[in-house]
Amino acid sequence: MKNKSKWSGVFPAVLLPFKDDYTIDEQGFRELVHWVASHDGVNGIVVNGHTGEIMSLLPEERAEAVRIAADELKGRIPVVSGLSAEGTIEAVQHAKAIEKAGGEGILLMPPHSWLRFGMQPESTVQFFKDVAASVSIGIVVHQYPKWTKTSYTTDQLLRMTQIPNVVSVKIGTRDMAQYEVDVRALKHGAPDVSILTCHDEYLLPTLVQGIDGALVGFASFVPDLIVELVRAVEDKDLVHATAVYDRLYELKQAVYKMGEPSSTAHARMKEAMFQRGLISSALTRPPVLPFTQQEKDEIRAGLQKVGLVAPESLV
Repeated sequence: MKNKSKWSGVFPAVLLPFKDDYTIDEQGFRELVHWVASHDGVNGIVVNGHTGEIMSLLPEERAEAVRIAADELKGRIPVVSGLSAEGTIEAVQHAKAIEKAGGEGILLMPPHSWLRFGMQPESTVQFFKDVAASVSIGIVVHQYPKWTKTSYTTDQLLRMTQIPNVVSVKIGTRDMAQYEVDVRALKHGAPDVSILTCHDEYLLPTLVQGIDGALVGFASFVPDLIVELVRAVEDKDLVHATAVYDRLYELKQAVYKMGEPSSTAHARMKEAMFQRGLISSALTRPPVLPFTQQEKDEIRAGLQKVGLVAPESLV
């Protein structure tokens, strides 16, 4: 039986700080990982997600992010790494590098060529089987929005969960009717596999379906509030959950301008975390452009509105 409890709870997708020359700020990253993981209820850390700017990182940098996080946490909670590759051979190479660097799990994204051209129905499950067979660590299925050509059918999701080291499904369907269909099917057909929402903009509505937790970038920014929300839902305390969610809603408007997270969502969160004192630089890699002063002021006003002040220390 799969260890479902290990892959439940809150899994923040953490940002990756850079130095002025765009190299990884290892000390800053260690401090951020340490701070996020120090929150009771955070059961794993995700590096190299979209929040962690995976698309701008070189292969060796992705492995380095895993190594740094794993070394900092020393097995206390799992380090999961995003994996994005256009072909199975490349994906297997990345998977092996993640395992060698100390990662305990892979968040396996679909090849992004599928976004443009679609996918052969049978190739989806085979892709997961081939990558899973190359390593002994856990695999988290990354379900993309229904409106994309890479959104898996309910049947494909169920078949993926039969792969021995598939431990969780991160659902970002962004279609509430389909989301409910998939959640009900997974709870019935794959009860040993955890279900995690990645709907930053629909956190409360998706959590109340009785799922196992959240894997969201926003938990890198306010891990305490995300944990508090997840626990309130688990306790079936809707009054408290709604109060927490109201505060999160204000923050989401300030940081993301919700809507669904956009191509600059990670950059906006970096700026907000810089203003809170959680990271020493808001630098993002091009082609993302620096923010104007007006955009920075909008984020600051949003943080001030909810009374979010910079912590005294990360450690």
